Amino acid sequence: MLNNKTILVTGGTGSFGKCFTKYVLTHYDPKKIIIYSRDEYKQFVMANEMKEYASKLRFFIGDVRDKDRLERAFEGVDYVIHAAALKQVPACEYNPNEAIKTNIHGAMNVIEAALNKDVKKVVALSTDKAVNPVNLYGGTKLVSDKLFIAANSYAGSKDVNFSIVRYGNVAGSRGSVIPFFNNIIKNGGKELPITDYRMTRFWISLTQGVELVIKALSEARGGETFISKIPSFKITDLAQAMLPGCQMPEVGIREGEKLHEIMVTTEDSLTTYEYDKHFIVYPQMVFNDRQKEPIPGGKKVADGFSYSSGNNTEWLSVDEIKELLKDIDLEK
Repeated sequence: MLNNKTILVTGGTGSFGKCFTKYVLTHYDPKKIIIYSRDEYKQFVMANEMKEYASKLRFFIGDVRDKDRLERAFEGVDYVIHAAALKQVPACEYNPNEAIKTNIHGAMNVIEAALNKDVKKVVALSTDKAVNPVNLYGGTKLVSDKLFIAANSYAGSKDVNFSIVRYGNVAGSRGSVIPFFNNIIKNGGKELPITDYRMTRFWISLTQGVELVIKALSEARGGETFISKIPSFKITDLAQAMLPGCQMPEVGIREGEKLHEIMVTTEDSLTTYEYDKHFIVYPQMVFNDRQKEPIPGGKKVADGFSYSSGNNTEWLSVDEIKELLKDIDLEK
């Protein structure tokens, strides 16, 4: 499916972009992958890290806020993965105008450029924070999600579809709890602070996130939100896995933080189907004939169903977390 295709990744020098690029180059034979991002130094570092794939890689300096630049970059592109965003919750709260320009206006620009340049498929990365948002970052991503879903209504006769992939914090990603705990341990700390003893999270690896995007590229007809079925863990169990026997003072939940990662709400259940390894939330409004029937192989969930890290049926034990931690590079 990706063989001989030109793929562009916005925000492509981030953790996801690097993992996606390497995965595609080792499992497929794309025509080329274009990395579209703002930071020339990160592009330089990525180019050096992937010298063996130089013939397949192109690096394009640009901002998703710049529609003209996007249109130039999208020339001849088959698939777009939209990963660019301002993601830090405190930074978005303090700089709301900038968050809106990147996360909302940037999404609009990606959609317009994709339609104007005859891109075939666009997959946008979402977040659990877009579900019942309690902070500005989540609010901007909710709007972004709605824009990409509605973009299918503007396709007309064009052979293009827009879909979404939603997951929470990737295990070990920058700014998440695992590197935070690891830094305390490296500096000799004997206590790991817990914001709330009830707190839970999903466990998803970067590779699982990439595989879900490829599934969306393969199956989407337009407007779907793809969500992986993955295990949950308690933050207290993570602390004990990383520093067995440690004290865990409860320090209080932070502004804009949720007790659980929510992926499917009870309201979503009306149009949600369960598959073997994932859920798909279908749009409530149908925008084209391709959306009239769900993708085969799924079963409609019960009305009132919800999917969060707090009500999951699959949980990681302390020992299982210890094993999974071995696959995470905590020194990066």
